[in-house]
Amino acid sequence: MMLLLLGLALVEALSAPIPRFEERAALKEDVRNMFHHAYDNYMKYAFPHDELKPLSLSYTDSLEELGNLKLERLSETYSGSALTLVESLSSLAVMKNSSEFEKGVLWLAENLSFDVDVRVNVFECNIRLLGGLISAHFLAKDSRKQLMSNGYNDQLLMLAEDLGLRLLPAFDTPTGIPYAWINLKTGVHPNETTETSTSGCGSLVLEMGALSRLTGNPQFENLALRALRKLWSMRSELNLLGTNLDINTGRWTEYSSGIGAGIDSFYEYLVKAYILFGGEEYWDMFQDAYRAVQQHYRYGSWYHDADMRTGKATYWQFTSLQAFWPGLQVLIGDIAAANATHREFLRLWEMFGIFPERYLLDAGKVHPTERYYPLRPELAESTFFLYQATKDPWYLDVGKKIMNSINVFSRVPGGFASVRDVMTMKLEDHQHSFFLSETCKYLYLLFDDSFLDGENHVFSTEGHLFPVNQSWQQQPRPKILSRLRLFSRQKPIDTSALASKTCPRLSRGSVESACHIPDTRADHRCVSRSDCGVDATTCAKRSCSFAGYCS
Repeated sequence: MMLLLLGLALVEALSAPIPRFEERAALKEDVRNMFHHAYDNYMKYAFPHDELKPLSLSYTDSLEELGNLKLERLSETYSGSALTLVESLSSLAVMKNSSEFEKGVLWLAENLSFDVDVRVNVFECNIRLLGGLISAHFLAKDSRKQLMSNGYNDQLLMLAEDLGLRLLPAFDTPTGIPYAWINLKTGVHPNETTETSTSGCGSLVLEMGALSRLTGNPQFENLALRALRKLWSMRSELNLLGTNLDINTGRWTEYSSGIGAGIDSFYEYLVKAYILFGGEEYWDMFQDAYRAVQQHYRYGSWYHDADMRTGKATYWQFTSLQAFWPGLQVLIGDIAAANATHREFLRLWEMFGIFPERYLLDAGKVHPTERYYPLRPELAESTFFLYQATKDPWYLDVGKKIMNSINVFSRVPGGFASVRDVMTMKLEDHQHSFFLSETCKYLYLLFDDSFLDGENHVFSTEGHLFPVNQSWQQQPRPKILSRLRLFSRQKPIDTSALASKTCPRLSRGSVESACHIPDTRADHRCVSRSDCGVDATTCAKRSCSFAGYCS
């Protein structure tokens, strides 16, 4: 009976017709309601602690627990850093709730302190707290947004600088690659672990770089860039990186890697740092890394893990963090590949109603111990970017499906609870802060992107907005900026090629359709035209070039 009810709920959630444009206002309000149901319950039952426990109507001071699976060296005095409030500020701004944004900024300015005896994960602290404060500082300073009525005196920037300075001792290592953990009051523990992940040490430059530009202190950016350069120097001859490494020896401890957990934001930040700061170095790194991913990890529209030394497949699996990849492909203009992979990921979402954390592609089943869904944003994020690139209303329908699924399976009276097991939909007593900073934000922007009119932004890996500032650009200007003006007044289209499974008119060159057929081989090599698929933009059969590649 339970499975029948879940099935009926899933059908209802996923079978809605494509929303017409007059419906977008109502869908936007539905997302706003979701956000405030989560936010208001956090403020009522958990604030100023870190995150809400929506089932027990209590809180968790989770910042010290993030990534700390063994719960080592937890503080007895730490009582939270208002993490969910910090993460929510940019979403409050996007939803144009200026009164709540201003109230949050003023509370943080008067009450938040990082002089606390707590061991934190450097990466998580960087993307959540540091990034959230910097993004809110940008928004508070922007007079066009009219978010502050009583003036603003850079208090959030001062807090961000103090936090940044407390993270710097983590970089004092033989390799320049930072420790994964640090105590905000006392620094690195003498017996601290020397193992870190590729994403943990290679995804710091966006926030650290912005902090340097805002404060005039180059130390933040220089140390983050030094760590990134060292990490890149450790790549294999195939231009692949592993997942885990030792910060003292500079040796890999895990050679298997992919595009998911442990490395995802490394790729993301190469592109986004190039957009935000310019300079050829980031772009050159990404170009080599992206080609290697497409050659060694891609299998049709899916991506498996492989050994960085040989390129041979190790794990045939989907991990939910992989769902960011189509959004990243949109940023570099690889729309056809993004569209194909997004559709495959969506099929998996529809299979369960939400994503399992890990799905075994070769076995066709959910991983036995990673069956949870912690309200992750990545599918909504990629859907938002693909809609911005194509304006195909099919993506609005996808956003509606995602929103309905989350409401059906995760909404409880006290907020939104993570799903512990996608097979039974049993819930977990935890509402992660990224649900407010990312999942709700991307869904809202999918239905109403007016907040982004007239300017370009980079979204951090935590969904925080960083405006693209021309004065920050190194020369020459980034090549791909012309492709990234996604938030212009490009008009939506009236019909969906994806929904009707028809080829788009060639005059709409950027519009994707469901006629896409992948090339036979993942590396796009071919002997004859029969090895090549059908292009999603033109619906034309791809040819086999003289060099032996589908084109």
